[in-house]
Amino acid sequence: MASAGSADSSPEINVVNLTFSHNSADSRVEPSLVDINISLPKGSRTILVGANGAGKSTLLQILAGKRLISKEGTLVLIKGKDVFRQYPEGVTFLGTEWAMNPVVRGDIVVEDFLNSVGGYRHKDRRDKLLDILDVDLDWHMHKISDGERRRVQLVMGLMADWDVLLLDEVTVDLDVLVRDDLLKFLKRDSEERGATILYATHIFDGLNEFPTHVAHMRLGSFVTLPTSWPFEDFSVAGPNTQLYGVALQWLREDRDFRRELEKKGRKVRGARKDDVPVDSETFYKKYDYSH
Repeated sequence: MASAGSADSSPEINVVNLTFSHNSADSRVEPSLVDINISLPKGSRTILVGANGAGKSTLLQILAGKRLISKEGTLVLIKGKDVFRQYPEGVTFLGTEWAMNPVVRGDIVVEDFLNSVGGYRHKDRRDKLLDILDVDLDWHMHKISDGERRRVQLVMGLMADWDVLLLDEVTVDLDVLVRDDLLKFLKRDSEERGATILYATHIFDGLNEFPTHVAHMRLGSFVTLPTSWPFEDFSVAGPNTQLYGVALQWLREDRDFRRELEKKGRKVRGARKDDVPVDSETFYKKYDYSH
């Protein structure tokens, strides 16, 4: 069983000795990423599996050059270039925050919006994506649903040829048919052009044939490095042949692992076990006239 990049001397994505904290000035804050070392070959399609808060989005944002790393000895390279000092061409990052931008929620027609970001330069791919994602060029951005707005984002982000695609949960708003058509397009694009995809998602239905590699993150670290899919070694995730089953098992293990940490002093999630009312409960109970 080979890890991604184990036989590749010049990986498309290469991360060495990456530790990152959103508040590096406060030593009490646990790092979001701890000692990340990964190597992904050109043309690979890697699925990142992990619970909320595992560090998947942070890793993708760093690879996209959206968060600065200053620690000496850390390397974050795409296509052999430092993503902070000489960001390479041909890298596309698509995340969920785009749909919340007030600019893309304004009264602008989709056709005009796509042309404003260069859609006319990529007509063939743009038109193919418009059909795949079932987008109406006459839609007004402020009148459409979140799912429809997400489709427009995907047309915009994918219509230019990309070499490396970083996807952070952007298929969550899509209906199952559109999502399936999109994944088939991305897989074909990757195979035909040798393009590389790193994709964080919580939706695993219909993904079994998509990845070349699968990885598991937990609390900012890799439990399972990007590993060739389907797994040949049952020790990685038991006798699971479906990605959904693998993800479910890993997420259960993550929850059990976190609960063991809670027994040792980590902040506990869920309902409080004591019967002593908290201050907010005492305050609001005093003014509760519903009985």
